[in-house]
Amino acid sequence: MINYFRLVRYKNLLFLALALWCMHRCVAIPILASYGFSADSVPLSTWHFALLVIAVLCIAAAGYAINDYFDVKIDAINHPVNRLVGVSIDRQTAARIHQVLSVIGIICGLTVSADLRSMMLAVIIILVPGMLWFYSASYKRQFLIGNIIIALATSLAILLMAIAHIAALKHQYGNEILMQTPIVPALYTYIGCFALFAFLITLIREIIKDMEDQAGDREMECRTVPIVLGDTKTKIVVISLILITIAILCLIISKQANNATTWRYMAIGIMLPMIILAIITAMAKNTTEYHNAQQLTKYIMAIGTLYSILFYYSLAIAKHIPFFGLTAA
Repeated sequence: MINYFRLVRYKNLLFLALALWCMHRCVAIPILASYGFSADSVPLSTWHFALLVIAVLCIAAAGYAINDYFDVKIDAINHPVNRLVGVSIDRQTAARIHQVLSVIGIICGLTVSADLRSMMLAVIIILVPGMLWFYSASYKRQFLIGNIIIALATSLAILLMAIAHIAALKHQYGNEILMQTPIVPALYTYIGCFALFAFLITLIREIIKDMEDQAGDREMECRTVPIVLGDTKTKIVVISLILITIAILCLIISKQANNATTWRYMAIGIMLPMIILAIITAMAKNTTEYHNAQQLTKYIMAIGTLYSILFYYSLAIAKHIPFFGLTAA
């Protein structure tokens, strides 16, 4: 049974569930609270949120399963010890797992989109499984497009929380009335910042991972970024993306110049590790060092996601709203 959990990357799924909860509970609900909504009166119900989480997790799990289905030969070279499909799980079973999880995810997602009458939500729920299938079947072997697809899918999962909350608001209050308030721009702006961060960090991680997996990718004639550009130019691309991410973070937190806690959190928790990531990547020469670099991106993603709790606390103080049911100091 543990092999099936490993196939769908259960640790990644647990983190994804945490990220969705943070966007819902620590970003969306506090923003709505600042406009007079209590936690109990938020239009997006707990039931709809739970269905959306199930939908996203099932679609992501299906993506992992189909990725291993198509990567049997590559993984035999890159990850001979850890590979599952073709060893402890046959390819036909992996394909069935992908199909079942995809159907469950799409049904759950479409149920929410139908209840909220959101076409945008429905399009994303249908589009992402197709993106992940084509990524595994073809695009991951092409120059950059596969990296962008995974980064986009990750950011859409985060942005889904803003889309769902806005759809619930429109369903309850009507589009015309809602557009007269700043609630929609606020939700898109703040959750969008987290989605942009997720996109950039995931893109960085995927390119570093391609540098780690070059042996198998070359054998299968893939055209990933490091194979096409070479290690030196790929490192320049990665370091450039890291610097762009740091610059965007500086721009975002400059809007909170008086919040020293936010500056310290960002500087020590995110920017410093990103500088270390740039140094490690620049100096990396073998698969172990590239693996260490891409593992560091997971830490950066986690710290970036957990910033949502600090965001909630800062908003609670500024807007005099409860912080997890307590009055913020």
